[in-house]
Amino acid sequence: MDLLEERDKKARWQGIPLLLRRLHESSHINSDLSKTHSVVKELSSLLSMEAMSFVTEDRKTPQESVSPNTYTFDLFGGVDVMSDDLIKDCLSVLYNCCICTEGVTKSLAARDDFVMFLFTLMSNKKTFLQTATLIEDIMGVRKEVIRLEDIPNLGSLVQSFNQQQLANFCRILSVTISEPDMGVDDKHTLLARNAQQKINASPSRAESNQVALLNIPGFIERLCKLATRKVSEASGTSALLQELEDWHSWLDNALVLDALMQMAIEEAEQTVFLSVESSDEGSLSSSPLRHTLPQSMKIVHEIMYKVEVLYVLCVLLMGRQRNQVHRMLAEYRLIPGLNNLFDKLIWRRQPSSHTLHRQNQNCDCSPEISFKIQFLRLLQSFSDHHENKYLLLNGQELNELSAISLKANIPEVEALVNTDRNLVCDGKKGLLTRLISVMKKEPVDSSFRFWQARAVESFLRGATSYADQIFLLKRGLLEHILFCIIDSGCKSRDVLQSYFDLLGELMKFNIDAFKRFNKYVNTDEKFQMFLSQINSSLVDSNMLVRCIVLSLDRFEGQAEDIKVVEVLSECRLLSYMSQVENRLSFLFRLINIINVQTLTQENVSCLNTSLVVLMLARWRGKLPFYLGALKEKEYSEKYPGCLLNNFHHLLRFWQHHYLNKDKDSTCLENSSCIPFTYWKETVTVLLSSDRSSLCAIATYIDEAYRDLERDFMEV
Repeated sequence: MDLLEERDKKARWQGIPLLLRRLHESSHINSDLSKTHSVVKELSSLLSMEAMSFVTEDRKTPQESVSPNTYTFDLFGGVDVMSDDLIKDCLSVLYNCCICTEGVTKSLAARDDFVMFLFTLMSNKKTFLQTATLIEDIMGVRKEVIRLEDIPNLGSLVQSFNQQQLANFCRILSVTISEPDMGVDDKHTLLARNAQQKINASPSRAESNQVALLNIPGFIERLCKLATRKVSEASGTSALLQELEDWHSWLDNALVLDALMQMAIEEAEQTVFLSVESSDEGSLSSSPLRHTLPQSMKIVHEIMYKVEVLYVLCVLLMGRQRNQVHRMLAEYRLIPGLNNLFDKLIWRRQPSSHTLHRQNQNCDCSPEISFKIQFLRLLQSFSDHHENKYLLLNGQELNELSAISLKANIPEVEALVNTDRNLVCDGKKGLLTRLISVMKKEPVDSSFRFWQARAVESFLRGATSYADQIFLLKRGLLEHILFCIIDSGCKSRDVLQSYFDLLGELMKFNIDAFKRFNKYVNTDEKFQMFLSQINSSLVDSNMLVRCIVLSLDRFEGQAEDIKVVEVLSECRLLSYMSQVENRLSFLFRLINIINVQTLTQENVSCLNTSLVVLMLARWRGKLPFYLGALKEKEYSEKYPGCLLNNFHHLLRFWQHHYLNKDKDSTCLENSSCIPFTYWKETVTVLLSSDRSSLCAIATYIDEAYRDLERDFMEV
């Protein structure tokens, strides 16, 4: 200090180096802010005189000789101290206030100018993480989603980010491109959703923000590179440790370190015992823990990045620009890249001591758990009703599909023929095959089973493909599903529902699948267990019931096919559903467990399944018989009119919901192979007010119990 003071006098630095030192020492959290303020005022006075002189004398170019104070200030890092350290500390103060006082966060969130200013600070690498964290907190309490297009120079800002910053920026983007949660209970009903859509007829802010991102050159390409890069391609250990140090104030630090340490210890324990006998007390420095920890840190670090990136890609895949996003993801080889990461990172082999996530464990916060689930959600969104689903296979597997079609003497699916083989998976197995392999090895009570089944089911959704079904049947998928439903003791309703839905898609219209079913379910005891699982929750299993009814109807029209006739006569499941009383029992329960006020995206399938049963009955001229049976059931249960009035209200809502021009009816058509025009005609016939019509619901409701005209909003 004495040396600095002496040098200051000789060089005539006006005490600026000493002031900067005091400023640096007093500009941290818990410092005396009054001292900071006094130092800043003193510096300002020294610099303002030179600045005033520069302005009044109209100098064109700044010169060191005439601005010695300003030059000295810059020479000793004054600009960096003022612009970086103070900003970082201010951001930390605000962040801590937001954590401790909810009102502060809401107050900041209400100031659009302040929020936009924060985004401009993200261009500074030294303050990026603190700024991103504060923005994320603010976004979480804002009532309105911000418009990304209002951010000054959004495109340039995003393009200036390095890959790590872009991944962290995805945490903010996830809030801005996701539709706000509609809430709980009745707000999840289709009535509420339809009403909300009427209010918000124009594209939402989230949708506009998705478009804004897609218009940024190179944005999707960079996300694909982030999602598919190997750990070895990520930033070096020194950069990683520096960023981990910056995380101290914001990034779920305890959870991260817990995960890192657990993984490092598990890796170390497998090899440390080999050298214990020959080591002495001083050998700790060479232990495996010391060498494996950085790699483990890099793995979790990379996983946390990928979670955010995959979420953003998943949301974009579900948006209105889905086809554009699909083209880009295919072009930038997202799926082949993920396939190459599958064994080494996504579903890498865990030590035997590793405890997998189970449903009775509250550990969804684990980075690896989140990563796996986000990966499976992405596959589900990517495959669902889209021709690009065949990119999940490799060239050999595509050839296998072609061979299946050739052997069955059926044309190849157009989407398969049009698949660009330069964009499919590499290696011995495609991504779908790898997924099925790990799915079959997953512990019974693992929550991953739900997401795995959803991802595989999405590959089968849409127009039924015999070749796709056989491809999966050859890999033992049907037997695995039946084991899980019948023999595994699985109690999770979510997992069982996902398996029922997958089983339905796998068996629909496929006589070979029903033959395999009968081979596995080869005793009355197993069949009764299977029925018990179906009947335990019809909301969960109704899609499978629909598949069986549709398949039975098709098979009954193929009496000239010896193989079909043989399976029809032997299959317990088809024989059970062929009995009219069993179909009527399902129909009665499907109508009885829902009403207009409780319809949600989850249970509206029950209404459509009941319609399928009645459409097939109408096609065969048996609709009056079914309606008459429903009336008899009402009277036997001692509540006449209740069931049929409810069904009438449900069908009126169906018209209101599905005949909306924004609704995509192709899903109903593809899943049933029944033209949507026939769906509409059947509903119109059922809702006819002509009481002389034997196909109208009104005909079967006695006058005393009729309640058909009530507004279904009031039901």
